[in-house]
Order: sequence, then C-alpha cells, then structure tokens
Amino acid sequence: MLKKLAFFVLAALLIVSRPAFASDPENTIYLDLKDGRVVIELLPNLAPKHVARIKELTRQGFYNGLVFHRVIEGFMAQTGDPTGTGTSGSGQKMAAEFSKEPFIRGVIGMARSSDPNSGDSQFFITTADSRFLDGQYTVWGRVTSGMEFVDRIAKGEPPANPDKIVKMTVAADAEGQSIAGSSPAGVATTTAPAPQLVPGTEGIQASDE
Repeated sequence: MLKKLAFFVLAALLIVSRPAFASDPENTIYLDLKDGRVVIELLPNLAPKHVARIKELTRQGFYNGLVFHRVIEGFMAQTGDPTGTGTSGSGQKMAAEFSKEPFIRGVIGMARSSDPNSGDSQFFITTADSRFLDGQYTVWGRVTSGMEFVDRIAKGEPPANPDKIVKMTVAADAEGQSIAGSSPAGVATTTAPAPQLVPGTEGIQASDE
C-alpha cells in the first residue's frame, strides 16, 4: 500500500514539475528575465507582418541582452533598442497593422514615431490597462504567463540599473528549455541605418529625426 502511495505521489510531482509546452510553439515567444520566464502568445491574425519580423529578429538573437530602457510604473516596460538609449532599432521599418485589440494589462505593442508606418524593433509590454493607446499602436502579442516578472523590471526613464532580456526564443526552437544557468548575451548591434526611436511623453513614440 505504501509503495502504491509513493508511486502516485511521485507521478503527481512529475506532472506538476514538468515544463509547460506552448499549444502553438511557432507563435509563442519565451522572454527570459532575471526573475523568470514570460510566455508571449503571438497574434498573427492581428499583425502578420509584425509577428513575422519579431520571430525573425528573435531567431537572429537580436533581443538577447537588450535592456528595458523605459519603464513606467502602472503603464508599461519598453525594450528592443540595441544601443539601450531609446534612439535606435534594427534598421527596418514596418507598415502599421492597427487593430481593435484593446491595450489591457499584458498586451504587447510596437513603438513608433508620429509616422504610423515607422515601427522597427522596439516594443512595449503594458503593465496596466492603457486604453488610450487603442488603435494607435500595432498589437502583436499578449503575455499569457509571467506578468509577475514583468512587474519586477527596474523602473525609470531610463532606469538607473536597467534590467535586461536574458534570452528571447521562439518556443518551437526551444521547447523544454529553462533559463537555469543562462546569462545575458551581449547587446546586439546593427550596421543598417536605424530610425531614431525615442520614448514619448504620452504613449510609446519614436521620432524620425
């Protein structure tokens, strides 16, 4: 009887402790932070070109090691600039793919300038409902787990000691991986001409300067 009980307890522990696998690995991103893993559901039905570009940059390792250069309490956390200053990007702008998807907590949008078609590599995660952004920024994903780790990202514009993306991976390329033993990679660089992306005073903006 004790052996049977021990077997069932062990089986239950294995089920609970095994890694969670994405239901659609090709459209799921693992965003590893110092405190844990954030799971992002990509939304190709809303923004197919943005999703394709985010996956392309992720697979290039572009986001690994990049800092969150603008983090506002009760609003959002912004990253995706290879220089960490909020003034750069990957060098490839994208046409807007605006939708009616509301900017509630955990939604991910693309930073841009006053030109709607200027999204590049910078993106932001809303940490609170921000409906004033609705229809003005491209929504390409939403956090499905790990928002508690996003909430712990160092605050500031910029933060005095900014947190980094430890690693960003498409789930299809990394099912079963964890961030244990991993360390931030070097900040990505680009030789392509980059748009001047800077944080705005309202929303998440970029300039064409």
